[in-house]
Amino acid sequence: MSVTDQGATVWLTGLPSAGKTTIARALAERLRGEGHRVEVLDGDEIREFLSAGLGFSREDRHTNVQRIGFVAELLASHGVKALVPVIAPYTDSREAVRKRHANEGTGYLEVHVATPVDVCSVRDVKGLYAKQAAGEISGLTGVDDPYEEPAAPDLRIESHTQSVQESAAALHALLTERGLA
Repeated sequence: MSVTDQGATVWLTGLPSAGKTTIARALAERLRGEGHRVEVLDGDEIREFLSAGLGFSREDRHTNVQRIGFVAELLASHGVKALVPVIAPYTDSREAVRKRHANEGTGYLEVHVATPVDVCSVRDVKGLYAKQAAGEISGLTGVDDPYEEPAAPDLRIESHTQSVQESAAALHALLTERGLA
């Protein structure tokens, strides 16, 4: 089996507007160009189609992460690089996904897109920080709802100090180092 046939899940965790999806899409483009099969499991799309009806309680967030983890592992076990830019704010939820992959013998990397909340709130890609500040929403991860940073991610990307291409290149280098790209 060549590395292009080997699947793996790359979970990009971080605050809203940290740059997770942007980095995942840049990496996906590069991997596709190298002949890899790649899917980006975007958190917003998953919530719309796979996890419709779930709210943002701790229990619902855990259920959402487990559903995404199941789909990612299924894809990865069939030779797809599953790039997962999903907040996944709780350590126990992320660890359960890692354990599922380990139990199935499927490659898994956790990447912390470690962008400070003040930078994310300026980027505010979806207007969530502005809505939270205006009192229109509550439970915003990293502001008035917890975000448990990974203690020992496979890679920590500080997207506020490097370009999207540099971030994607660092992640590609890790995949290469692990024999996955």
